[in-house]
Amino acid sequence: MSLKEKKIVVGLTGGIACYKIPYLVRTLTGEGAEVKVIMTAAACKFITPLTLETVSGNPVATELFPENKFISTRHIDLAQWPDLIVVAPATANFMGKTASGISDDLLTTVVCASARPVIIVPAMNPQMWLNPVTQKNYAFLKDIGYHFIDPDEGDTACGDLGVGRMAEPEKIFEFVKAFLEKVSKKKVLTGRKILVTAGPTREEIDPVRYITNRSSGKMGFALAEAARELGAETTLISGPVSLNPPTGVKFIAVETTADLHNAVKREFKKTDCLIMAAAPSDYTPLDKAKEKIKKDKKNIRLTLTGTPDILKDISLLKKKNQLLVGFALETENALSNARKKLKEKNLDLIVINNLRDKGAGFEYDTNKVTLLRPGGKPVALPLLSKKDLSFKLLEILAGLF
Repeated sequence: MSLKEKKIVVGLTGGIACYKIPYLVRTLTGEGAEVKVIMTAAACKFITPLTLETVSGNPVATELFPENKFISTRHIDLAQWPDLIVVAPATANFMGKTASGISDDLLTTVVCASARPVIIVPAMNPQMWLNPVTQKNYAFLKDIGYHFIDPDEGDTACGDLGVGRMAEPEKIFEFVKAFLEKVSKKKVLTGRKILVTAGPTREEIDPVRYITNRSSGKMGFALAEAARELGAETTLISGPVSLNPPTGVKFIAVETTADLHNAVKREFKKTDCLIMAAAPSDYTPLDKAKEKIKKDKKNIRLTLTGTPDILKDISLLKKKNQLLVGFALETENALSNARKKLKEKNLDLIVINNLRDKGAGFEYDTNKVTLLRPGGKPVALPLLSKKDLSFKLLEILAGLF
């Protein structure tokens, strides 16, 4: 794949590995990409902006408010211009500021203001890389959608041996090229509106206690992130979870099954496809205590009543070209139960997983499912990461529209 007409911002932070970046920029421009470079003040101590201006063919940006030149929205222009932002080398300081939302120079401001994908290429002393705070920031940034080319192991400039060396420019170039190729192929849902639900719901017993289930929301969040990456205008409705909403996705937080029901009804009329990955509670206490139930009673009795069947209700609103996808988490008779649900709720596709399968079900980062369509044969998929499964499922849906 050529990089012709691709626009890339390369950001440099203060590390000795800056000396390798002119080679990366030259390789990117040689493949047809247009590159604009942003350098922090610390990066300018290691290599001059003139070098990068020469190999990129563009002025290098170093200041948010340049002297003798007023550019009112420079950071926004640079944030919206590229197809991709690559930060190499990326210091522990940059990662910490980005993870905390601190925007105190041009590069961190551009990264904060951009909805474009960001690839971070760390480079630092091995002990700095292994520092628990750095690792926490690394994990957090990955979790919210930043991409990483992990550091290599070997000798570092300070003389220490370990993990911390910046990946070589050739490796960064190949990663960037493959990433852009993957993105360009994957916009199969451009123009579509996808609605995803995720997580559990909570049904109040008293002001302190509630009924819920073990759903982590990971499957629904992975689906929403993948739908956005495939080009869809994506809305995610989620019950209480500990996950951060994917960037670029409209997020609606709910608590009870009734809340979820109302939000789905409101949003469904505007969508092309509903993927019901949430695990709403099937029952709610009939009488909710207004005050905390004291422990002075040995036994209490809860009377439960059914909650709305969201998918069944939505199926009555379904228009001709809207798709409905349900999930069936089973512990026995999975296929027969799923066939019944598929028919009763007028679904276009049901995703079946069995809680007894290793690596499937609640809280895992993986899932093992079987797909079933009306009149079709079951299609069993191997154990996959929830992100990979999301792409596979959405590519199938793209073919159904």
